[in-house]
Amino acid sequence: LIDNSRNHLYWLKLNKLDFNPKTSYVCVRNKLILVAFRCCPWSRCCGMGDFRPRTVWLGHPEKREQRYPRNVINNQKYNFFTFLPGVLFNQFKYFFNLYFLLLACSQFVNELRLGALYTYWVPLGFVLIITIVREAVEEIRCFLRDKEVNSQIYSKLSTRGELLFSLEDYAANQRVPADMIFLRTSERNGSCFLRTDQLDGETDWKLRLPVACTQRLPTAADLLQIRSYVYAEEPNIDIHNFIGTFTREDGDPPVNESLSIENTLWASTVIASGTVIGVVIYTGKELRSVMNTSNPRHKIGLFDLEVNCLTKILFGALVVVSLVMVALQHFAGRWYLQIFRFLLLFSNIVPISLRVNLDMGKMVFSWMIKKDSKIPGTVVRASTIPEQLGRISYLLTDKTGTLTQNEMVFRRLHLGTVAYGMDSMDEVQSHVFSAYTQVNKSLEQETGFASSLPVTSRAPATTKVRKTISSRVHEAVKAIALVHNVTPVYEANGVTDQAEAEQHYEDTCRVYQASSPDEVSLVQWTESVGLTLVGRDQSSMQLRTPSGQILNFTILQIFPFTYESKRMGIIVRDESTGEITFYMKGADVVMSGIVQYNDWLEEECGNMAREGLRVLVVAKKSLTEEQYQDFEARYVQAKLSVHDRSLKVATVIESLEMEMELLCLTGVEDQLQADVRPTLEILRNAGIKVWMLTGDKLETATCTAKNAHLVTRNQDIHVFRPVTTRSEAHLELNAFRRKHDCALVISGDSLEVCLKFYEYEFMELACQCPAVVCCRCAPTQKAQIVRLLQERTGKLTCAVGDGGNDVSMIQEADCGVGVEGKEGKQASLAADFSVTQFKHLGRLLMVHGRNSYKRSAALSQFVIHRSLCISTMQAVFSSVFYFASVPLYQGFLIIGYSTIYTMFPVFSLVLDKDVKSEVAMLYPELYKDLLKGRPLSFKTFLIWVLISIYQGNIIMYGALLLFESEFVHIVAISFTSLILTELLMVALTIQTWHWLMIVAELLSLACYIASLVFLHEFIDVYFIATLSFIWKVTVITLVSCLPLYILKYLRRRFSPPSYSKLTS
Repeated sequence: LIDNSRNHLYWLKLNKLDFNPKTSYVCVRNKLILVAFRCCPWSRCCGMGDFRPRTVWLGHPEKREQRYPRNVINNQKYNFFTFLPGVLFNQFKYFFNLYFLLLACSQFVNELRLGALYTYWVPLGFVLIITIVREAVEEIRCFLRDKEVNSQIYSKLSTRGELLFSLEDYAANQRVPADMIFLRTSERNGSCFLRTDQLDGETDWKLRLPVACTQRLPTAADLLQIRSYVYAEEPNIDIHNFIGTFTREDGDPPVNESLSIENTLWASTVIASGTVIGVVIYTGKELRSVMNTSNPRHKIGLFDLEVNCLTKILFGALVVVSLVMVALQHFAGRWYLQIFRFLLLFSNIVPISLRVNLDMGKMVFSWMIKKDSKIPGTVVRASTIPEQLGRISYLLTDKTGTLTQNEMVFRRLHLGTVAYGMDSMDEVQSHVFSAYTQVNKSLEQETGFASSLPVTSRAPATTKVRKTISSRVHEAVKAIALVHNVTPVYEANGVTDQAEAEQHYEDTCRVYQASSPDEVSLVQWTESVGLTLVGRDQSSMQLRTPSGQILNFTILQIFPFTYESKRMGIIVRDESTGEITFYMKGADVVMSGIVQYNDWLEEECGNMAREGLRVLVVAKKSLTEEQYQDFEARYVQAKLSVHDRSLKVATVIESLEMEMELLCLTGVEDQLQADVRPTLEILRNAGIKVWMLTGDKLETATCTAKNAHLVTRNQDIHVFRPVTTRSEAHLELNAFRRKHDCALVISGDSLEVCLKFYEYEFMELACQCPAVVCCRCAPTQKAQIVRLLQERTGKLTCAVGDGGNDVSMIQEADCGVGVEGKEGKQASLAADFSVTQFKHLGRLLMVHGRNSYKRSAALSQFVIHRSLCISTMQAVFSSVFYFASVPLYQGFLIIGYSTIYTMFPVFSLVLDKDVKSEVAMLYPELYKDLLKGRPLSFKTFLIWVLISIYQGNIIMYGALLLFESEFVHIVAISFTSLILTELLMVALTIQTWHWLMIVAELLSLACYIASLVFLHEFIDVYFIATLSFIWKVTVITLVSCLPLYILKYLRRRFSPPSYSKLTS
């Protein structure tokens, strides 16, 4: 629970509490109390493969009918005993490493031995030690993270009602540790708000209600005294629905209450305030949050797969060369042993150092990303795939908290003839102030008493006068302050306690809670202009005027917002006048048919939507007492209907929704994250298509897409109509097929229908779109879209998100990027890369992704070239000396060649770069070149093979032609020429010199010269000091390298690469 790390889900360890047989309650101070059943310590052995319904007795865990999984995390891949065997198995299950293990083992057979044992075992041992150390470090880190989360302690309620553990130091907003049924709350209004950011990505508050009969109990300890139980359905994936019952057997008569989603507290959700008590019904793998998280997969980069393919080709070449050598001997004698000896002799064709160099290179790239001061806080959690960042074709991003800050700001109030923006809100404030003060002054002069009634409330109903701007503004503000589901909550701030703050409506202690951040922003705006919501419960509401007077309203009916109705309404009675008013707000598409005729609504809604604002239309209708009583009777009758209840209720409500008076339009903006627009433009210019997958509403998602310029101004938007059947999907797909260069907006339900019947056709059309917006997406649906993109296009995908609902998508993508935001760290801990802001993604891909891929390509090709060179020389040597399976270089020469003599210069290629980072960010089109995979292709591989064969032949034949008498002179001339050639080839490959590259070149040369003193067994020390040796080595080296330098110059002169103009 709580966190994700290393692509695994964390759970909370409840067995820390070790419940005794008479105790089953757990408490979290300030936030939450749990009633839990005992978990099975041997859950893996209890056969819990099938999910079943369960009955959980309160206070009587001994009555449990089955065992349940423990709420404990363990993300370690190995334990103390399985670590070494497990690591070795994972290494040698791949052909590449198994091949070198078999080579090393073959040296124990005398007939196959070609030299000293350390020649083969030292390089293999070096590779294994690096791997084991890296795995050990990751396991230790994982163990410490698991231990930290498992050590979280939740207080437990004893049979005497005592708290066994205190959580005084715990921060506010505690997360729920397990799926529970809500039994009791300390809140005065008998309900609580819940944030489900880790489940569905929405940071707004959702209302939850306790079980009625347990909420009425005098104290929490009484929960353990009653005889009651909860029946819960089997665990399932649906986070929006729940079916269960609560039964109290000792009541008279027995109480049996139905339970729904409103009575649940799912794991990973956050309690807004107060203390709540609940009974745990699901733990471990049965949690809703876990069942909505797909199992993480071990990601292997496309670059690694390509390198693996090249090594298979090299192995094929090794086998062919060995067979050719034996064939030229006419398969004489024990030819099968000769084949094995040649396989060992030419084993350098497949370089063992390739894997080590690439792994060390990945570590350097990861370190560079972490240390980049321009993207502070970036963490690399998967150091094996940094090259993937350089070849992304599709970016799939969440909306809330990733592209947007999820902070709503009120931007516009439009009354038809006049509009108020952020710079003119003081005018609105003065209108509201005058509406509540002018009449008060006149009444004070006449009667000596002040009144809280505004001017508009005192006007006679029979007089038909044209309303002033002041009265229109006041009516609009008053309507906005009343038509919502916001509840003000008062919290102690250290100076004022909670009860006192609530009694005196302390502004500094007040926090607004609602199921939508839009509503909170509207109420905060009415407070800023003078009309403040100070109190609310289920039946009343209190507003405070600028003069400090309290207006009391009775809530008669509330019609909540639904996705289908796209509007919400409220009927209130003003206690001071007795007036009954029906207020409503909603989307313009439905409100346009409800309000009275006007000529400005449609045009102004369009103008505000184009600015990226969320537009709401606010209207009202005055009701007489008789009208309301008639409506209430019909409404209650409709709610009692057994058949077609929802239809009948909707029909009764619609009878009120006619000829309503249009008051105003409101425009609210969901503020974008910093530099989202330029970042999306960079990604678009780099050839990356961006898809937005969100759980939010269609209208909201469309507004954000426009505001963030995900959809450019000159692009049309095709909103995919809701479809439920195959024929409807077919018709809508045909309509969409006729559109060109058009962004697609589709809901999750319609997407599911299309993928069920027309998966191929839909994905083909969607992939042609410049941008796609999928709204109302479930977490598993996001992962499904990523998987389909990978399968249908074969391109690399990158998923970006910040909430627990994005984890499945992040883990499914080729590259997962988590944004540390308000929704916690679950996504960032599950991701391969973690950033603090969305704008850092541009530099992560354009600079680090591009450099990592190009550098890895250059490094891998050079390591292959280094191995092919010496293998070519060995082939020439064997063919000249009658195809004998005798090694050209033995002992330390063969080990030193790929380590101290050439390792540092070759590895210094990880510091090379073709353009500066500023240029790469300024010209994202450079990134587009990498999408075709040209830096590492069969063409470039073949070029390096030909270069290796050319240089190997020149060096070997040159040494054979120029040596005079002794064989040891051939070794000295050829080996020295080989080392110098490699150093010069590194210099030829480098595009931007770094001081460490120069140090590496000089250090390698110095190491070789210094080691000659100790290599008298293989090299004639006196011969290398002669002038004859020097000129022969110089000639051979020049012939092997000079033509390549000339070709490089001519290519840059007549066919320069795309970046050469930018560097100049």
